[in-house]
Parts: sequence; structure tokens; C-alpha cells
Amino acid sequence: SIILPAMALVGLVSTQVPDLGDSPRVDIAAAGTLALAVASTAFTGQAISTAFDRRNGVLRFLGTTPLGRGGLLGGKAIAVAVVLAIQFLVLGTIAAVLGWRPALGGLAPALVSVALGAVAFVALALLIAGTLRAEAVLAVANLLWVVFLGLGLLLPTAVLPGLVGTVAAFLPSGALGDAMRASLVHGAWPWGPWLVLIGWGLVAGLLARRTFRFTD
Repeated sequence: SIILPAMALVGLVSTQVPDLGDSPRVDIAAAGTLALAVASTAFTGQAISTAFDRRNGVLRFLGTTPLGRGGLLGGKAIAVAVVLAIQFLVLGTIAAVLGWRPALGGLAPALVSVALGAVAFVALALLIAGTLRAEAVLAVANLLWVVFLGLGLLLPTAVLPGLVGTVAAFLPSGALGDAMRASLVHGAWPWGPWLVLIGWGLVAGLLARRTFRFTD
């Protein structure tokens, strides 16, 4: 959640490859690293923990307590928010030491991007965690984390070749990464990427609601 994004941040700032675009390299790398942190916590972390909680019967027992399903989801939402706050504090401090200076006008839209990205990735996490076996979720979640890393989270979709960049822009990884870079580097309000994230959140959320199983 912190060490790998921090390594990615330092690595990208310390080298000149891969190409990240024309803006200051540290600014692009910092925005992408924060997007990677969101995916790490909201998707990979939640998918794996939920899958093993389901296999071990934890979800079934919690569902029958006064906590209920609503309380369980609320608790997970709070947990994700707390972990993200810690990640952003640590990674933001490292980035600032490396020379990162975010666009102050982009802080508000960046928070919107984080919220929409977290919702979309949590929905995807619950979709796979509620349908696949825990061991399969462990493999799939980690594999997708690596794929998302290259398709928009760390690498801007604009620098990806041809069709790959076009497809990546419509993935949750590309939408979140592009939204964070647009906000924190240029101070923009990235309406297009937000619509993509909303779409993924709605579709994955509806599918998860229909297919999620509290027991194997």
C-alpha cells in the first residue's frame, strides 16, 4: 500500500524512462503514484481481504449480527478512507521532498477523483471477491494491479501507443490516472475521466450486488 507506490515514485523521478509527457516529471509521477495508491487500497487490498473473509465465514457471521450488511460496507468504506489518508500523507511528503508542487486549484477536483476512483475500484473488488474463490482472487487482483499500473495509473494514456492508449483511457485505471494528473498538474476539472469512473462504478456495483455471495 505504501512501499511499492513509494518505490515507483522514487524510480520514476530518478530516471528519464519511460516518457511521462512534457510537464515536470515529478509532478506527473506524484499524481500517478497517488492514483496507484487508490487502486492498491480500494481494489487489490479490498478484493483479497474480502475474498478470504468470505472463505473463512467472517462475512456470513457479520451479516447476521446487528452490524448488518450496511454496517459492514460502511466499515469497509471508513477503513479505505483512513488508509488512503495515511498513504497520501506519506507519499505526498516524499513527493514534496523530491520537488513536487501540485496545482493548488486542482486539489478540490483531485479529491473528487479520489472519491470516484475509490468507489469504482471497490465495486470491482467486491465483484471479483464475491464470485471467485479466494485463491483465484489473490491471483487475479495482483495481476490486474500490475496491468492497471501500466495502463494509465503511472503512465499517462497520452504516451501509450495508438489503440492501447485509447483503450486505457476508458479503463478505470486510465480514467483515474488521467483525472489525477489533470487536476494536480494542470489544475483542471476532468469531467471526461469522471464520467468513465462513474460508469465503471455503476456497472461493477450493480453486477456485484447481483452476484456477490457471502459464502463459498
